[in-house]
Amino acid sequence: MGKGWHHPSVNGSRSSKTFKPKKNIPEGSHQYELLKHAEATLGSGNLRQAVMLPEGEDLNEWIAVNTVDFFNQINMLYGTITEFCTEASCPVMYEYHWADGTNIKKPIKCSAPKYIDYLMTWVQDQLDDETLFPSKIGVPFPKNFMSVAKTILKRLFRVYAHIYHQHFDSVMRLQEEAHLNTSFKHFIFFVQEFNLIDRRELAPLQELIEKLGSKDR
Repeated sequence: MGKGWHHPSVNGSRSSKTFKPKKNIPEGSHQYELLKHAEATLGSGNLRQAVMLPEGEDLNEWIAVNTVDFFNQINMLYGTITEFCTEASCPVMYEYHWADGTNIKKPIKCSAPKYIDYLMTWVQDQLDDETLFPSKIGVPFPKNFMSVAKTILKRLFRVYAHIYHQHFDSVMRLQEEAHLNTSFKHFIFFVQEFNLIDRRELAPLQELIEKLGSKDR
């Protein structure tokens, strides 16, 4: 019997450290090739260059592949600290109130673990929706794809912000800070390259963003 079904807070010693199941991109697909390309260019160490749209590629597809990748990264990073993120330790998620417009229309105030659970479940539902994130060759992206992607990335940013603000000491203890910083830097360079998150939304980590950016100039 696998441990995958346990709720994160019920079982801290779960075997796989992701918070939600990993979203896989089908092997052999063009999106898989794009993901491999992204991983290879990341290896070069030049993140500004690594986030740029590869020549001849479709912008929507590039954003889709990277959005799935960021979801998986954040899923893993948050998975390493879920046992420290509890109703008691994090009773609120700063000024954020959760609403997804369908199940919960009026924004509700909730604890950080609940908020992040709602958020990651919502993102997962978007990524699994073939009409929004088509995985089949030749199926076009919907007209509202860019606005959906922007909302996903804006919300994923909030998980990074929560980890940095509330759990950085745990991240340090687990020696995950290099992993977290690299992941966040990649995320920020990506959203800056395509102007995907409003500057106001990035305010909670503005100093860190400036610091990460200044090392690359």
